Amino acid sequence: MPSRPPAEPTRSGRPRSAAADAAILEATRASLVDLGWSKLTMGDVATRAGVAKTTLYRRWAGKNELVVDAVAVLFDELELPNLGSLAADVQAVVLQFAALLERPETKTSLMAVVAESTRDEALRGRIRDSIVARQKRLVLRGRERAQDRGELPAEPDPAMAARTADLVFDVIAGAVVHRALVSAEPVDTDWARRFTLLLLSGLGAAAQPALTTGQKPGGSV
Repeated sequence: MPSRPPAEPTRSGRPRSAAADAAILEATRASLVDLGWSKLTMGDVATRAGVAKTTLYRRWAGKNELVVDAVAVLFDELELPNLGSLAADVQAVVLQFAALLERPETKTSLMAVVAESTRDEALRGRIRDSIVARQKRLVLRGRERAQDRGELPAEPDPAMAARTADLVFDVIAGAVVHRALVSAEPVDTDWARRFTLLLLSGLGAAAQPALTTGQKPGGSV
C-alpha cells in the first residue's frame, strides 16, 4: 500500500481576513491623522477598526510594525505606466507619487514613521524592507522596458545594475518627497517634466529649454 505524503502543517486559529486587515490599516492611518504618533495606541486602532485588540496582536507585534504596514500598502498603489518612452513613464510615476503624498493619510503617516525611525534602528530596517525595497520594483521595471525599446543599454553586471537602480530610486523619491513635504511646493506637470529631463539628460540638457533661439550658454548670441 503506497505511503501517504506528509500532511501540510496547519495553523491554529482562524484564517486571516483580508477585509479585517484592510480595516485595521485604514484605522491606523486615520488614528495617525487624528492623534499623531505619540498618542496612537493599538487599542484606539482596534476600536476604530471594529475588532478586538487581540486581533491586532495576532497580526502585528506592536505599533511600529502596524504603522509601517499601513504606510506600505499606500505606496503599493503606485504603478509604472507603459507610455512608450522612458521619459513619459518617469514623468507619469512622479506625478502619481506626488498625488499620493498630497493625501492627508499618506503625508501624516509617512512623516510620522520617518521621524520615529530616527530613534529606532529596527523601525528603519522595517521601512527599508516593507516600503523602499518594494517600491524599487518601479525602477527595475522602467529600466527593463527602456532596454527593450533600445533607450538604454543592457547592463551585464547585476551588481552594478542594482546599485544604479538604488541611486535612481533615491534621486526620484528624495526629490519628490522634499518638494512636496519639506518645501511644500507643487509637483505639477511642468516640474515633473523638468525634473525628468534633468534626471535622464543631465544638467546641461536640462538648461537648454530656457535658452532662446540662437543664444549660447552663458548669455552670448
